[in-house]
Amino acid sequence: MEKLQYISQGFTIAEQEINIRKALDNGIKWIQVRWKNAPENEFIELCENSKLLCSEYQSVCIINDHAQIAKDIDADGVHLGLKDISIEIARQILGKNKIIGGTANSISDVLQRMNESCDYIGLGPLRFTSTKEQLSPILGFEGYQKIIEGLRSKSLEIPKIFAIGGVVLKDIELLQQIGIYGVAVSGQITNQPSITKEFKTVLQ
Repeated sequence: MEKLQYISQGFTIAEQEINIRKALDNGIKWIQVRWKNAPENEFIELCENSKLLCSEYQSVCIINDHAQIAKDIDADGVHLGLKDISIEIARQILGKNKIIGGTANSISDVLQRMNESCDYIGLGPLRFTSTKEQLSPILGFEGYQKIIEGLRSKSLEIPKIFAIGGVVLKDIELLQQIGIYGVAVSGQITNQPSITKEFKTVLQ
């Protein structure tokens, strides 16, 4: 599984598509299509276009929140928030071969996601981020450390956890030392797509 995810950004379908294409042009191999409060028809169109683009670049295309849209366009999977449909229902919709990721904010969320057998966990936020409207409590590096230590103390295998929420390039080394698998980045790659290469180098 890729260690770097790009979470799409943009207020219009045109902005979203430009940002996704730039990310792909700079070597991103995993796109999560995320566009909150979008008109449904435009969101579906964005998802369809993103799936085609990702196929062209041989990249993974994950849809945020909408399992049924992911199924309809044959995306590679879905990412679900804690208030979205359950992983179990998404699995019924998508079948066993698609990727299902789940958001977590605490050790109890992580344990829940592990019990639900999702393929990866998006754990955050690391710090304040303006790209998310209803922000969960900020974890900081200490929060990640406590969660990983909590899992180890229960002798549990550490799942594929991606740090999310305000993550920038300089955070990666420390996150990896803590035991975090990968990162989901939005702002820094949107604003500076060429930095993708540096992310990939550090995330080896």
